[in-house]
Order: sequence, then C-alpha cells, then structure tokens
Amino acid sequence: MSMELIRTLPTPDEIKAQFPLSDVLKEKKKLRDEEIKKVFTGESDRFLLIIGPCSADRADAVQEYNRRLARLQQEVRDKILIIPRIYTNKPRTTGDGYKGMLHQPDPLKGADMLAGLVAIRKLHTAVFEETGFTCADEMLYPENYAFLSDILSYHAIGARSVENQQHRLVSSGVDVPVGMKNPTSGDLTVMLNSITAAQHSHTFLYRGEEVKTSGNPLAHAILRGAVNAYGQTLPNYHYEDLSRLYEMYAAKGLENMALIVDTNHSNSGKKYLEQIRIANEVLHSCRHSSDIRKMVKGLMIESYLEDGAQKPEKGIFGKSITDPCLGWEKTEQLVYSIADQL
Repeated sequence: MSMELIRTLPTPDEIKAQFPLSDVLKEKKKLRDEEIKKVFTGESDRFLLIIGPCSADRADAVQEYNRRLARLQQEVRDKILIIPRIYTNKPRTTGDGYKGMLHQPDPLKGADMLAGLVAIRKLHTAVFEETGFTCADEMLYPENYAFLSDILSYHAIGARSVENQQHRLVSSGVDVPVGMKNPTSGDLTVMLNSITAAQHSHTFLYRGEEVKTSGNPLAHAILRGAVNAYGQTLPNYHYEDLSRLYEMYAAKGLENMALIVDTNHSNSGKKYLEQIRIANEVLHSCRHSSDIRKMVKGLMIESYLEDGAQKPEKGIFGKSITDPCLGWEKTEQLVYSIADQL
C-alpha cells in the first residue's frame, strides 16, 4: 500500500482528559474570550495585536517570549489587547521543510504526531497558566481543532486553506474568532465567501460523526497580500485596498464586519523589517477614515526573541526557523509606538 498506518492516535477527549484545564483556567478562558469578542463586535475600542513567532519551534523559547509579552501587555492594556501567536502547524508550499511542533516536537528529529499532540497541548496550557494568555493557532488540519478547542481564543485559516470546504464548515462551529486570509491569488471574493460560509449554520461529517453547527458571527477577514502569475508579491494593506474591502464587505451584509491586517507574508514580501512601516501605514489609514478604523480591529505581526531566521541546526534561542521575524527590541518599540498612535 502507498499509505502505511503507523498508529491509532488518541481522541481529542482522551488527550483533554490526560492534560485537562483546571476549573480556574476554564473560568479565565471564558472571561478572556468575552474580552476578545467585544473587540470584534465593536463593544470595545481596544486594538488587537495577534503577535508571535512564525512557528512555535521550541517550548522554552516560546514561553520566554510570552513572559516578556505578558509584561508588555500590562503596560499597554488600556489601548491594546494582545493575542499571542503560538502556531504549532506550519503549511509548506512544496510540502518540504519543518511542518511545526505538531509534526516534529523536536525540529531536528523526524515526525512523531503522538508526541506532537502532547507537546502542543502542554505548551498552550503552560503559557496560559503562567501568563494568562489564551492564544492563536492556525487551523491547518480541521480535524485537529478539537484537540485544542477548549484553550485557544483565536484561529486563523491560511491562504492555501481558505477555499477548502471543511475549513469553512468547521469554522462555522467554532465559538471564538476565526480569521479567514485572502488566498494567495489575492481574490477578495474568495475570502468573503469563506466568511459567509463560516457565519452560517451547516450539517456535515466531522471526525466520523454527523454534526450541526450554529454559525460563527466572529468569522472575519485577514489581508495578507497576494502573489501574481509571475511569483511577485502584491501588497493589499494600502488605503485604497482597505477602502475597497470595506465596500465589498458592506455589500455582503455580514455580521461584525472586521479585518485584521497581516503585516508580513506577501504584504511585506517576507522582508520582516517592513512590518514596522506597514503597521504605521495601516494606523494612518485608520486615522484618515472612520469606516476603515471601524473595520480594522488589529494587526498580525511575526515577532520572536531574535531578529531574522535561521536553519534549525543553528539552534539560536528564540530565532525563527521558518519565516524571519522581528526581534524583541524592535517588537517592544513597535508595540509602544502603536499604543501611542491609538
């Protein structure tokens, strides 16, 4: 056979029972979810920063990063609400390379999905216990959402997944915000159709069961730039892009019209230092247009302890092994600057 069964993995309920959240953390999760929800519904005017490494490669570095982020959150809490990125799945354009902690809890070793499930559950729980942060992760595999459904406060659907039916249907059953990125082609109608689908009720097959969802009114847009037919990156964070999206969004009549602008990926051409300039330009657009300010709920920023990126074997603590990220000093300065502009 071309597909070999390695092992039967535990169910989400079994993993949750083995590594449960305490009652105290469950209550904190409810409060934090409500806090985040109010930003998307317009009840709170705080600005969201979904910020952290491109991929969570090692637990100790991610935990240190979030300790620093928690201290920073206290200083800007009146204006900014931080949702850390702890991305434990990493989509790969060609299928090669590090696929994230779920696949490889040790990036220098081979795939071990069972150890990966345990590792990502432990990491998200440890960060929550120590910092009070419930975090964001990418829903790369819809069937794996259930392993972390009780601990995550934000899900992102990537540019290569946003047209997938199962991602859209599972998102309709999630009770926290789900950000839908524009596809790599840049077609905004694809993203808006995905949001429409996620906001509606559906009946479908999930993990061997027939399920029905109620629809997720917190599904929303993420602009991340695009790639043209020649492989060149095309940004979509400029004032004209935001204004055009506002008009298209409004015409759809969707609930909680909301946008997160991704400052990296094709918006920056993966030139990570450009994230600073892009963040400032988006904030300028918000000051220029009340409609854009109402729609833009925050930014997505790739940031870690050290500037740039490295090969996994280099082993520099807190330096990305996938896309390059802003280091801590630049991150801290950027967050203060954003707060000053709000």
